[in-house]
Amino acid sequence: MGGTSTRGHKGAKSRSGYKHKIGFEGGQMPIQRRLPKFGFKNINRISYKAINLSTLQELAESKNLTRIGLQELRNAGFISASQLVKILAKGTLTSKIEVEAHAFSKKAEDAIITLGGSVSKLGGKSEKAE
Repeated sequence: MGGTSTRGHKGAKSRSGYKHKIGFEGGQMPIQRRLPKFGFKNINRISYKAINLSTLQELAESKNLTRIGLQELRNAGFISASQLVKILAKGTLTSKIEVEAHAFSKKAEDAIITLGGSVSKLGGKSEKAE
């Protein structure tokens, strides 16, 4: 009874406390080194919360607004206090509104201005809600 307790004779694997290194494949080239590397993550990437023109139209109609800024979007629950906002041209806009955001797509900006509205581009970081 007992003996080697299914561990075989001698060697590191038979000893207590033995653990193999994660990713070790017995000496063969590990998969994370065999596979090619490509791409990278840009640490300076600026990510925007996308808001469509259709969303702005619904908000303007439901709250009877002529000016939509960050505070109105926060109050409606579309963005959090620290998010940057970009207005995109999906949907249609039928009312004249003033829009305040960090960035605009060219088509969205044109659509707002065509209806007699105005766009106001904010600086980099969003202002915190008071």
